[in-house]
Amino acid sequence: MTAEPDRAVLGLDVGGTTTKALLVDVAGRVLVEDVRPTPAGPDPVGHLASELDRLRAVATGRGLTVVGAGVVTPGLIEESTGTVHYASNLGWRDLPLRSALQDRVAVPVTTGHDVRAAGLAERLLGAARGVDDVLLLTLGTGIAAALVSGGSEVTGGTGAAGEVGHAPVRPGGERCTCGQRGCLEVYASGAGVARRYAARTGVTRSAAEVVARLGADDDATAVWADATSALADALVTATLLLDPSVVVLGGGLARAGSALVDPVAEGLAAGLTWRAAPPVRLTPLGPAAGCLGAAAMAMAHAGLAGLLADWPAPQPRPSSSVVVTS
Repeated sequence: MTAEPDRAVLGLDVGGTTTKALLVDVAGRVLVEDVRPTPAGPDPVGHLASELDRLRAVATGRGLTVVGAGVVTPGLIEESTGTVHYASNLGWRDLPLRSALQDRVAVPVTTGHDVRAAGLAERLLGAARGVDDVLLLTLGTGIAAALVSGGSEVTGGTGAAGEVGHAPVRPGGERCTCGQRGCLEVYASGAGVARRYAARTGVTRSAAEVVARLGADDDATAVWADATSALADALVTATLLLDPSVVVLGGGLARAGSALVDPVAEGLAAGLTWRAAPPVRLTPLGPAAGCLGAAAMAMAHAGLAGLLADWPAPQPRPSSSVVVTS
């Protein structure tokens, strides 16, 4: 199958804090990157449809025909219908996302889980390229995992496989937004790191700012040690259950680099006393992984999956990107 340069797809990754979008031609070249705050309000579908329409207009202005759009979100998603049954960080319950978007957008729309989409991108283009047994954790506002075993994606009986952010790693610990106590997200998500630092100090800082203060701020160091310890403990259990060949860490907290990977890898190895630990790698795709996976889903939905094997690994930032922060 040969790529035609006048066709493109859209990838939209709806997160608890930001919504990321890509315009990608069918040869895999990222043409536009767009990052905006995720809107709150009574009509989330309307905002997402507007973003897709806006990017489609950009494509049209460049002489491109958009042949599909992939939209991915966190939460419990019924893959067959595209209904988001529960997304705690978005406040969504039983939202018929796919059908509602398709009613408003003039291109074919497919939907899915954000972290599974990121896992697809990692296997196509990133740190797990060609690997059949993979555990990807994205560490953002929340935490979730993509699970690949024997080359097949694991979704589970209800589509909820990978919601490791709500695994209780500290039984009886701090309360999570889901209602449980001691969930991994409470300690190791971006929102959790920021919240726990503020609770200790009375000072509001983002997770990135907490990381920047490591070594110079005892409170930041303590909060981060709790986060990496909790994450390592979760990975010990996941490794014993799934035996991945590689663990990939993505999401916003992956920008911490060695400050994240080193203590997590050490904690994982320490918890696996009788066997070797899998390597722990950072995603090379950065925060675009979910969008790239969504775009790949759109390609498959448009009958163009045969072109994906030739997609190049993306550059850290597209040369003609549009980045909107407010």
